[in-house]
Amino acid sequence: MTGHVYWILEVDIKDGEYEKFEALVAEIVAATEANEPGALNYEYSVSEDKKSCHILERYEDSAATMVHMGNFGKNFARRFMEVLKPKSVTLYGDPSEEVVKALAPMGVVKMTSVGGFSR
Repeated sequence: MTGHVYWILEVDIKDGEYEKFEALVAEIVAATEANEPGALNYEYSVSEDKKSCHILERYEDSAATMVHMGNFGKNFARRFMEVLKPKSVTLYGDPSEEVVKALAPMGVVKMTSVGGFSR
């Protein structure tokens, strides 16, 4: 396996908060891209009715994951929770116990790879 850590976070966008959500996403994406070279994918996708969002995040390894989680917690978590309601998070790859523990409060479901490849 690659050592990569990735997840899909499903969130609901709170009523009347789409514009704040959109502005916050732009800020988070720019900061992550500029400051976290270990972030390999960082993608937000929204439903047609703009009420639901899936966030795909993929990191080089558990250390890069923890860097992101620290930056996110310090700079964005409060505002994120003001406009979004997390529904589920599904974790893939080769996360360390530290990563699993950090995501545990969100009710993370960890999936274990049984085959495949990543390029």
